[in-house]
This record gives sequence, structure tokens and C-alpha cells, in this order.
Amino acid sequence: MDTEQELFNYIKGRYLEDLVKSEHPYEYHDCTSTLYRLHIELKCRHKHYEELLIEKDKYEALVGEAERLGFTPFYVNATPKGIYAFNLRKITVKWVTKKLPLESKCQDRELIDKTVALLPVGLAVQL
Repeated sequence: MDTEQELFNYIKGRYLEDLVKSEHPYEYHDCTSTLYRLHIELKCRHKHYEELLIEKDKYEALVGEAERLGFTPFYVNATPKGIYAFNLRKITVKWVTKKLPLESKCQDRELIDKTVALLPVGLAVQL
């Protein structure tokens, strides 16, 4: 999968027929399934990593909003080796601070401190 739209279409077509995209592109979740009570953040990576990164602010917002609604927060990553779905309720994360680019898609590679967790793909359900 190259884009989050392709990933969304794949999940909607195969798993969650009621999946709806978020109304605002800068929300901390990309889509929701009311039927299955899921709040989902999608991410496409062009390289496979055995541990997939989630930023603390994104994690906290996704989990907080899902809990407020009584939904389950999921973080779904597509890599060249597969699609990995993390149920964030079932994972204990360990936070670390790393020097990372301000924005991953930006050409400006200024590095800043970001608090992140690394999620081992072994903790995910592979779709």
C-alpha cells in the first residue's frame, strides 16, 4: 500500500464495511467503525521495520478520544511486508525520546526531540 487512502479502501473492502473517514484531515484518527466501535489511525511506511513508531501526542489523543466514546483505539501500519493492526488497549508502551524530522513527509530534515514508542510487529494482528 502506498497511500493511506489505499489502506482505508483495503480495510473497508475486506474487514470493516461501515468504515468512515474522519471529517478533518488533521484529526488524531483517520477513520471509525461505529459497528465494531473502533477508532483507527492509519500509517503507510515505504520500508519495513520490526518495530513501528507512534508519537506520544498521537497515541494519547487517539486513545483518549476512543475511551471517551467507548471505542477501541487501533493503530494500523502498512509496510512492504504486510499490514499490522495494533489494539492499543492491549499494549503497554514504553516511551523514549529520539531525534526525528519535524515532519516525515517534509523535505526539511530539521531534527527535533520527539517522544515516541516502538511497537514490535509481533504484538500486532497481521491483516
